[in-house]
Amino acid sequence: MDTPHRNRLVSLAAFASLLIAAGCHKKETAPPPPPPPAATSPEPTASITVTPDTIQPGGSAVLAWRTTDATDVSIEGMGPVKPYGTQNVSPTESATYHLIARGPGGSADATARLTVNVPPQAPQAAAAQTITEDVFEQNVKPVFFDYDAYDIRTDAQTTLGQDAAYLTQHPELKIVIGGYCDERGSVEYNLALGENRANSAKQSLVSDGIGADRIRVVSYGKEKQFCSEHDEACWQQNRRAGFSLDK
Repeated sequence: MDTPHRNRLVSLAAFASLLIAAGCHKKETAPPPPPPPAATSPEPTASITVTPDTIQPGGSAVLAWRTTDATDVSIEGMGPVKPYGTQNVSPTESATYHLIARGPGGSADATARLTVNVPPQAPQAAAAQTITEDVFEQNVKPVFFDYDAYDIRTDAQTTLGQDAAYLTQHPELKIVIGGYCDERGSVEYNLALGENRANSAKQSLVSDGIGADRIRVVSYGKEKQFCSEHDEACWQQNRRAGFSLDK
C-alpha cells in the first residue's frame, strides 16, 4: 500500500476515535434552582384606649381596642375578644386593661388605665377611751342655781357650753344629770325642783348638739347634800345640776 493511502486511513481512524469519545462523554446537568424563600407572617399589632380615662364611682367609660394579624385576642379580666371592638366598663375601683394579641408572626400587647376617683373615707372615730369618773368630773362641771329657781344663769351657760364641747369630743359617753336642792322646803317640793333643774341643764346640752338619747335625768331633791352647814354659802353648793357617767 502506498504511503498516501495509508496516511488517509490513519486520519480516518483518528477521526472515528474522536467521534466515539465524544459520544461516550455525558453532558453535565445544571443544578436545580434554589426554592423560593418561605413567606413570613407579619407581626401582630395591638392598641387599646379608654374614654374617659377618669370617672366617679358608679360612672362608666368606653373601652376600645384594635389588632391586626392576630388569631387570638384577649383582655385580661375579660377573656377572649374579637380582633377589634368596644365595650362599656364600670369598675368600682381603678383598673388597668391589658390587651394581648397573638398570631403566626408573634405577639403584641397594649394597656389602658381607667382611674376611679373614690372619695377619701371619713376618718374613723377614735377608739372609745376608758374615761374614769375622775377624768369625767375634771372635764364636765356642775352648774348652780339661785334659791327656789331652775333658770340657767349666765355663769352656768358658760359652764354648760364647755361641758357640751367635751361630750361632743366623746360621743361614746352617756351621762346622768342629777338635780339637787338645799335642805329647805318639803321633800316633795324639792324633788320636783331638782327635776326641773336637771331638765334645764339637759335642754341646754341638747341645744348645743348633744343627743337627748345620751342623757338620763334624775332628781335627788334634798336627799344628797354636798355641804352640811346651815348658811347661804353651803346652800348654794347644794343647789345644782351635777353630772356623772351613765354606766
